[in-house]
Amino acid sequence: MKWDLRMAAARREIWKASDMRRLLADHGLEISVGKMSNLWSGQPTSIRLDDLDVICAVLGCGPEELLLREPGKVAAPPAAEDTPTAAVAGERPAVQPLRRSGRTAPP
Repeated sequence: MKWDLRMAAARREIWKASDMRRLLADHGLEISVGKMSNLWSGQPTSIRLDDLDVICAVLGCGPEELLLREPGKVAAPPAAEDTPTAAVAGERPAVQPLRRSGRTAPP
């Protein structure tokens, strides 16, 4: 995933991180200068969903505008011949508990 706060803000004529920080504070989200810098120009390693909700409210957008997929970075699923037949049919394979010596199966 790619974080795209700066571009989403630019579409709404917000050009400075300090302006964005002030708008967030007006909506009840106090962000430190360091964290705002990371959100504005970096790739945050994590973001709270409550914070994301406020950012979306300020910008009038959804999370899909801030978080962009990068399909090339995700490994392709295994080939069809590597998957069990139940998975190919769209069903989950049955789970079978393994018995250890001296123990009975669960009820």
